[in-house]
Amino acid sequence: MTNVVVIGDPFVPADNLAVAAKGLMLESPINIQRFDWQAEKSRSEFREVIKILEHDGPNGFELSSDILAAVSTAEYLLVHLAPVSQKLLAHAKKLKMIGTCRGGLEHIDLAEVKKSKELSVINVIRNAEPVADFTIGLMYATVRNIAASAIQVKNGDWPQNFPNDAYKTSFSNLKVGLVGLGHIGKIVAKRLTALGLEVSAYDAFAQQAALEQEGYQIKLKSLQEIFSDSDVVSLHLRVVPETINLIDQSLLQLMKPSAYLINTARPDIIKQEDLIECLTKKKIAGAGIDVLWEEPIAPDEPLLRLDNVVITSHIAGDTIDAIERSPQLLQKEMNKVLQKA
Repeated sequence: MTNVVVIGDPFVPADNLAVAAKGLMLESPINIQRFDWQAEKSRSEFREVIKILEHDGPNGFELSSDILAAVSTAEYLLVHLAPVSQKLLAHAKKLKMIGTCRGGLEHIDLAEVKKSKELSVINVIRNAEPVADFTIGLMYATVRNIAASAIQVKNGDWPQNFPNDAYKTSFSNLKVGLVGLGHIGKIVAKRLTALGLEVSAYDAFAQQAALEQEGYQIKLKSLQEIFSDSDVVSLHLRVVPETINLIDQSLLQLMKPSAYLINTARPDIIKQEDLIECLTKKKIAGAGIDVLWEEPIAPDEPLLRLDNVVITSHIAGDTIDAIERSPQLLQKEMNKVLQKA
């Protein structure tokens, strides 16, 4: 008998994770123990918990004694956002694999995981396609003033002039540079090249030959070249120690006055004060951002006073199918690993 523990939350209930667990290709019958974490909270209340979890990590949260007892005999653990903390891992002496049905791993103590050579972590980018679609939509909305015009029309104005008037051009004329070529970055690249745009990218782990073999029309460049050469720079990085405040004045000052910065990834990869200064002094044509350092946005946020930035409310991955199908995507990825074992 193989023991599997699933821990759900207000977004992905334990019952959904249990269905995925039943489909795991394990050699012996599966015994599933299911728990729901923070189940009493509404989704809006749980979003506040997510903010803390993503910012501070998993070790500030307590799990019930029942969960800790269950993981002590478990070989597999499936979660969405439940914290996989140092304390939980200390109890999980038999654990072989942790599966999480989201892309970010802020809720898992990876430093503690790495201490065990037998333990692996499997994650899935549940909303890669929605985020990629939104990213391109945000590019259009920013570059072509769709958002700015819509806001002003609703306020009773009929704008014909915008801060980027000197740089307005057809979308297909733009050169787009992607910073990060994970699942989302690659989908964005495919969509943009299909639209006829020239796409380049920076990714520390990507190889030109491999990309060409996979059919991607992407030219790899250095980070500095991406910022100096591109008309639109789009960020697709995770937050790790090496990427915090990576996008700072030294890179922003390389951008053309006609260039745009798009961020649907994480706010902490940009040095906040440097971006605000850059936009305030109109050193670039504009920016489109879906993620902020403080959410919901504070009334005194300096970006709100600027006319060259489009701000959306962290909704890039928010589609009805993305979260619902995430346990099935996780099951598929875990089975790929299990079949190779």
